[in-house]
Amino acid sequence: MTDELGHSRAGAVTPADPRTAGRAAREGRPGGRARWGRRRRGARGAPPRLAPTSWKLVVWLTVVWVLLWGDLSVGNVVAGLALGLFVTILMPMPRATGRTTVRPLAVVVLVAVFVREVLRASWQIVVLTVRGRPPRGAVIRVQLRSHSDLILTGTGGMCSLVPGSLVVEAMRLSGMLYMHILDVDIAGGLERAHSDVLDQEERLLRAFATDDQLVDAGFRPGWSRRAGRLPSPSVEGPAAEAPSEDGQSAAGQVGPSPTTGGGA
Repeated sequence: MTDELGHSRAGAVTPADPRTAGRAAREGRPGGRARWGRRRRGARGAPPRLAPTSWKLVVWLTVVWVLLWGDLSVGNVVAGLALGLFVTILMPMPRATGRTTVRPLAVVVLVAVFVREVLRASWQIVVLTVRGRPPRGAVIRVQLRSHSDLILTGTGGMCSLVPGSLVVEAMRLSGMLYMHILDVDIAGGLERAHSDVLDQEERLLRAFATDDQLVDAGFRPGWSRRAGRLPSPSVEGPAAEAPSEDGQSAAGQVGPSPTTGGGA
């Protein structure tokens, strides 16, 4: 004698009625076969979902694509949109950690000074090339004041975009940048090249860092450099990191490189 699940009272298992087993599975009781679809969803969860699309990033990638081709056409716009969707959906970028803020006036100063530095450095490289004087290169080490990965990346990227300078290595944990300078004389000396990197970092901080990040880096909150620095002797500044003329500093600044050719 068996019950409706097909189990005998003596413990032996006998074939159960298919209709009874199906009803038991639907009701969640043991002894019946669950449906394959429900069982799969219950065991493995919902199917994987694609990453949400950031339309701002898609538009930005489309603009970059069109600028790279140099032709504003329907085909380039469609191709840029398709490429942007492909990148953002199938290869999403990780979320940036940390808080940021935007100070419009500081952003204007950041862009204006950056454009001026690019034009000035480009003209100096042209003059150096026309004169035919071999450049006197150097590699310097700069300790940044900020602990933000975004500021570290932005400082290194903007310094590398200025002709005559290039980031050789960026140490994320210590916040250290190793910069190659094409010509020390063009840069105004090792101390001036060192301070230029720190000035670039400060402009980025005042444009995008929060007040807490500014204080942590040793600056008074504000969009202008006139706000000054905090009077804290523990904060490392240009004086602590400024290299001497022979290329050495308290932080172990790397001096002029032995090579006199090449460029950054």
